[in-house]
Amino acid sequence: MQGDGAGEEVAAARARNLQPNDGPHDAQRLLGAPVTPQDVRAMNGRQAKTARRLQAGIDRRLADGRLVALLEQDGFTGPRYDLFVEELVRYGISVLRGWMHSGYIFDLVAQRGFGLNPHELDLEDLATDSDLREELATMTIARALPRFRQQALVDKGWTPEGGASITTYFMGACAYDFPNEFRRHRASEARQHRALRREKELYSPSVSTLSVAQEVLGNLSVLDELGEITDPRVQAIVALTLDGYSQDEIRELVDATTVRAVEGSLYRWRTKAKQKRRGDRDD
Repeated sequence: MQGDGAGEEVAAARARNLQPNDGPHDAQRLLGAPVTPQDVRAMNGRQAKTARRLQAGIDRRLADGRLVALLEQDGFTGPRYDLFVEELVRYGISVLRGWMHSGYIFDLVAQRGFGLNPHELDLEDLATDSDLREELATMTIARALPRFRQQALVDKGWTPEGGASITTYFMGACAYDFPNEFRRHRASEARQHRALRREKELYSPSVSTLSVAQEVLGNLSVLDELGEITDPRVQAIVALTLDGYSQDEIRELVDATTVRAVEGSLYRWRTKAKQKRRGDRDD
């Protein structure tokens, strides 16, 4: 026991030697003394900015903790939870749209092991097509929300001590679901392009073999069929196509959601028209 006491005294002496010893005000400068506001202001700009950012992060996570505790009282349902989800969705869509516009989303998911290897055309589409970004962001969040609610909130997968804010945790869930949603979009695009290419190869004569007379007769035939189209929007799309409008111009004129919607309407109309002509010939 005496040996233990001697060891403790030696350790205490060493600890005392670590304290500054500059004069009568030593007690105010012990290593355990709190950092004063003057000390913080004395830091250089970069250090002070880092300290403020870390403190803001701590404060935000503590606020998130209080919010989640309130939502838990309601069983993560009800008006308060609905408002929380509404704000979370608005935030998530904004962030995802930005990530897709810059292409950063692909670097982010690659870090998580999802190598999507986007083509240059994929990156161009995401950079220029606002509707596409909105669609992919909305679908990604719709798939991420149920799992986020269960794992992060109900099962308490998120805690303030984990180092991430609740919004950061949610964006991690979205980054997990984005690859599957992007693959679905890319597969849908490929199917659409194959269908349009097959239609063109099977039913559209090449420009070099199409005489002016044949083109005029074809247009006259389409004009005769316009009156038989019962859907006003499809009728307008066909007429505008005949007049030489681009599909993007037609999309704006008929208030279609996307150019693909215009292409789909034309494709369905052409298919029905060809079937009708074939039936007329058989009769």
